[in-house]
Amino acid sequence: MAASLGPLVGAIDQGTSSTRFLVFNAGTAELLSHHQVELKQEFPKEGWVEQDPKEILDSVHECVERTCEKMKELNIDITNIRGENKPSEKDTFCFVLKPLESPIREKQQWFGTRQLENLFIMLLSKTGLPLSTYFSAVKLRWLLDNVEEIKKAVEDGRAVFGTIDSWLIWSLTGGINGGIHCTDVTNASRTMLFNIHSLEWDPELCKFFEIPMEILPNIRSSSEIYGVMKICPSRESGTLTGVPISGCLGDQHAALVGQMCFQDGQAKNTYGTGCFLLCNTGQKCVFSEHGLLTTLAYKMGKDKPAFYALEGSVAIAGAVVRWLRDNLGIANSSLEVEQLAAEVGTSYGCYFVPAFSGLYAPYWEPSARGIICGLTQFTNKNHIAFAALEAVCFQTREILDAMNKDCGIPLNQLQVDGGMTSNKILMQLQSDILCIPVVKPSMAETTALGAAMAAGAAEGVEVWSLNPEDLTAVTWERFEPQINPEESEYRYARWKKAVMKSMGWESSDSTDGDSSIFSSLPFSVFVMSSMLMLIGAKYLSGK
Repeated sequence: MAASLGPLVGAIDQGTSSTRFLVFNAGTAELLSHHQVELKQEFPKEGWVEQDPKEILDSVHECVERTCEKMKELNIDITNIRGENKPSEKDTFCFVLKPLESPIREKQQWFGTRQLENLFIMLLSKTGLPLSTYFSAVKLRWLLDNVEEIKKAVEDGRAVFGTIDSWLIWSLTGGINGGIHCTDVTNASRTMLFNIHSLEWDPELCKFFEIPMEILPNIRSSSEIYGVMKICPSRESGTLTGVPISGCLGDQHAALVGQMCFQDGQAKNTYGTGCFLLCNTGQKCVFSEHGLLTTLAYKMGKDKPAFYALEGSVAIAGAVVRWLRDNLGIANSSLEVEQLAAEVGTSYGCYFVPAFSGLYAPYWEPSARGIICGLTQFTNKNHIAFAALEAVCFQTREILDAMNKDCGIPLNQLQVDGGMTSNKILMQLQSDILCIPVVKPSMAETTALGAAMAAGAAEGVEVWSLNPEDLTAVTWERFEPQINPEESEYRYARWKKAVMKSMGWESSDSTDGDSSIFSSLPFSVFVMSSMLMLIGAKYLSGK
């Protein structure tokens, strides 16, 4: 078997709930072996989350070693591994074992409405992002203001800041013994400190948030050699010692690459706990007028151009299936939800808006709450299951409509990936509601694949051409619309009516006139799912 394989590329896929290491045959995209380790999360208070950075680093080492052991059992020569990449949760930022909380309410008195409007304009024009605790600058400022040991470590030059990819690259390239402190443009673009035009940390933003620029990682492209794997001090050996670390991408950006959306106007949607739809806008920055984010898509080399994307996010996708299972008890598994929906093939006028903690794009409405409407005595659990799947598709339609308006060119097909795409009822519904084909790759691991492609294409590695025609191990399943556009528009209009009824259930408790602008921002929506990280030689070594 080993003789038939070409160069291999490994990908460390580090997410909030688990770490994985996957090895691909370069060029063909065949997945050869992988290993996964679940991670712990602690929630000491509502809206607070803690994770242990050492546990995550240990999980990376464990995944690498176990995967290599599996490959040896398959008689695969692991010395063929030429490079590694790290797709990471790009909006996950906390590795300091301290609780996090939004600083916004404590500082509302700083700004009047006009000042806030000027701030929002500056942020959007420089970063493509709204002011929100979802992104790391606000949380880092809170830590520096509220955690004395972090503030002191930064003042003494003993701590530096980085996203999760920075922590892993720093640790795997030596850590306190010469580790490389860097990040790529995609992860940097989600910090609210990065200028998406200059591709550098922005002095004005850093000054506003009072964050020293010297604590930030060096900015690199998504595909280049950052350093090589070194033996972990806590381990006697490292199987992949000396292998170059040659790529870095945020998770959704990696999926965009893995779906080979390299052309202006190509888009992919990832169906996980939530949905994340990215559309490649080429080498131009497109600023949304319809509630989407502007972000870096990728930059495949130091001397290569940067590509941009529009992004829309749906808060509740796969999470609604778990809610049906765990909260209502109408199904024991995701498969059973699909079976329930298949039995009726319609919601029979029932519409489900799963705004459990507000609505994300394109509304950004934290006052909304989940509703199920259109119920009759005939409605049963099958109709509710169908309405739940339909809700995921309607939410995606809303984001796609916003993208079509911003880009000016309607999408002619949608490429999809993620765990929910195994649900054929959902995929057919999505095509029906969008009135365009939905295309699903046979390779389910598109995030890790995109990371591996970036690593394999790096200068000095160059074992992957990024030519879609070379990916012989990937086939495509196509879902075509099966209802007429008039029916689709009717159902979509009814859904929009239900969305309007979901809004305004919660109201702001603020009595300060100048701070009332915060009632329109999604701070409460974002704070629970975001984290922040500090890296420090003496700080993290416990000294």
